[in-house]
Amino acid sequence: MAAASVIETHISVLLLAGDRVYKVRKPVTTAFLDFSTRQSRLEDCRREVALNRRLAPDVYLGVHDLVDESGHPVEHVVVMRRLPDARRLATLVADPGFDRADLVGVARVLAAFHERAERSPEIDRMGSAEHLRRLWTTNLDEMGRIPGLPVAAGELERLLTAGLAYLDGRQPLLAERVRRGRIVDGHGDLLAEDVFCLADGPRILDCLEFDAALRQGDVLYDTAFLAMDLERLGRPDLARAFLDAYREFTAQTHPASLEHWYVAYRALVRAKIAGLRAATGDAGAVGQARDLTDLAARHLAAATVRLVLVGGLPGSGKTTLAAGLAELEGWTLLRSDEVRKEQAGLGHDTDASATPFAGIYTAAGTADTYDGLLHRAGLALGLGESVVLDATWLDPAHRDAARALAAAHHAELHELCCVVPLDVARSRLLSRRRRGGDTSDATPEVLDALAARATVPWPGAAVVDARGPAPDVLVGARRLIGGAPRR
Repeated sequence: MAAASVIETHISVLLLAGDRVYKVRKPVTTAFLDFSTRQSRLEDCRREVALNRRLAPDVYLGVHDLVDESGHPVEHVVVMRRLPDARRLATLVADPGFDRADLVGVARVLAAFHERAERSPEIDRMGSAEHLRRLWTTNLDEMGRIPGLPVAAGELERLLTAGLAYLDGRQPLLAERVRRGRIVDGHGDLLAEDVFCLADGPRILDCLEFDAALRQGDVLYDTAFLAMDLERLGRPDLARAFLDAYREFTAQTHPASLEHWYVAYRALVRAKIAGLRAATGDAGAVGQARDLTDLAARHLAAATVRLVLVGGLPGSGKTTLAAGLAELEGWTLLRSDEVRKEQAGLGHDTDASATPFAGIYTAAGTADTYDGLLHRAGLALGLGESVVLDATWLDPAHRDAARALAAAHHAELHELCCVVPLDVARSRLLSRRRRGGDTSDATPEVLDALAARATVPWPGAAVVDARGPAPDVLVGARRLIGGAPRR
């Protein structure tokens, strides 16, 4: 039989005796709860049992009264089945040989829980940009007021700006999450310490019961919390495996950037809690606050949505580079050659060769192509996807339009101009024409005509010498944009 022990938290006292756990609320009042009366404590006990039975019905046994000598209730206690500490997820993941099947089981249970979770118009508001802005701003504001926080004020300001910029540019994505029913009454406090991997399946305990607004939100509000905690415990591999398993069970198609944003938010919440502990003299919490803030910064950087213009003359290697970047980073690739033919009602493999600036390549046709290209890019950026745009980008007006699009969607803009000697470009075009199968209709004659017009420099563009092997060119370009792989 397990030894008896007492655990004290800031709002409860837990007695662990035999195969039972007894939890008593403290008569405390804080900024986020009021347990000052016995009735309020009773109501919270009942809420805790009801809400946690959604994920662990055989663990939360009920609410019992503590009575005085005359039989009158003086306090109330939540009675729980005691689970083996050795089966805590937080303990298990320390083993390098941890069986990932247990983690997959957690993802499966959580996916089913979210599928049947309560939804309503009121709950939907917890997934709005306005609500998320409040969460992000409030948390960082509270962090900034913690005495001795081991995080510079300038860093908090950068985190504030970057987090809000992501939300401001992702209004279509957040609206789509609401439309698809992804905003639910969830768990709210999903930590590895409260997940038990048992032989007959996982039990997930201790949901956040005292404030519905802190429990409700996007399903990623829950999953990102556990992913963050697994990474905090030194297992980013398991964090990724958990998120991938959850995505598979729910058939969700959300962008990786949204996962990263929520992980960053959850890390900052825990950083604030660690900072508060540090301010009360907990020396070990100082490093935790610093580490969690660093974790948040990494994920916020990974959440950055980018618009990358890859341009240059035909045969300069821009298409190869653009495709390589998109594949490596998991970003959306849009080619002007494909957009042009689609808008002309032609298949990608249709040969639409013409003399320079004729056929579908007139000035009007080119203007329509860039309008279509940027329209599609804007849709993807709003949905949280980074975009690589493959086009010549010779016209300053088109580049200005792309810059305005990036600004409107709070996307980080990168401009890359591929250059090679004209004889190298001609040789590549001739080889490509002989091979066939490419959407581009560019010929050496088109190259010469465009080269004659490309007399104005491309201010702000990073010049990419694309004469070398494609993998080497890709490595250099990736270094220029500071790319981070999607996964």
